[in-house]
Amino acid sequence: MMRRRTALVLALWGLAVVASSGLARAEDYPSRPITIIVPFPPGGSSDIVMRLVSQKASESLKQPIIIENRSGAAGNVAAIAIKNATPDGYLLMMGHTGTHAINPSLYADLKFDPVKDFQPITALISFNNILVVPAASPAKSVAELVALAKSRPEGLSYGSQGIGTGGHLLGELLAKHAAIKLVHVPYRGIAPAVTDTVAARMDMLFSSYVSMGGHVEAGRLRMLAIANTERHPRIPDVPTMVEAGYPDVQMQQWFGLFAPAGTPSPIVAKLNAAFVNALNSAEIKDKMLPQVVFVIPGTPQDLGAMVTRDIARLGPVVRDSGARAPE
Repeated sequence: MMRRRTALVLALWGLAVVASSGLARAEDYPSRPITIIVPFPPGGSSDIVMRLVSQKASESLKQPIIIENRSGAAGNVAAIAIKNATPDGYLLMMGHTGTHAINPSLYADLKFDPVKDFQPITALISFNNILVVPAASPAKSVAELVALAKSRPEGLSYGSQGIGTGGHLLGELLAKHAAIKLVHVPYRGIAPAVTDTVAARMDMLFSSYVSMGGHVEAGRLRMLAIANTERHPRIPDVPTMVEAGYPDVQMQQWFGLFAPAGTPSPIVAKLNAAFVNALNSAEIKDKMLPQVVFVIPGTPQDLGAMVTRDIARLGPVVRDSGARAPE
């Protein structure tokens, strides 16, 4: 009996030591730089947003935040890295609609669970892609673009950030609902796709304003429509795809910050507070709102609910588009 009591006491003492050491680590967090993986190459909208917000959040966390661009498999490479990471708050991921809501329906053998393998921190921004064409394109409207596609037996080419991304799916939806041929060219990120569209090597592109707005302002790209139900106040003269006659060609997309599942709640709370404060700052809002986005900070539960909602919402969109991940 004494031996059992002694063993029980030792076991309880051990648990108390583990709990107290974990609490101490959480209270000391962060004591070294934090790395955030962005699942696309430098220069795209995700990279630009994450660098802006992280720089502001690092001020309250009092530690540098390092951005690591790790692209591949429509964000799956980055997601798997976070799934397998130590849940200590030092390796995070900028997830998005693609990685956490589209890929579950796009990939037959996904190597991670977008709900169970991640701890949401906060949503960051939401946006709707804009249909653009090179300045030299004869198309001045969506109707003219559709007519141009129908006049060419080979169809029109369009680039995207990669297979299964919002830009890809919107092109598939437009091809389906306009009964035109569009040839998809996937890139490893949006920046090279924008570059080739500016050079007229691509006929069209669905892109965030963050990634291509500078080219629009310089007259190198022309906006035809925004993939939304309402016009954006920053670009009030750009009609919606609904107004263009294609109400099914729309998709709201978002970026969010995630940690590995099992990250201690005090660490999650510290990260949430730092990034929500950064997103709510006048400095970030002044930089982000002109980029035709909406800043949407919130609780971890809010982001978790967005993931669950969009897995159900976008599954039919993926299936209807006919998009498939490469084998």
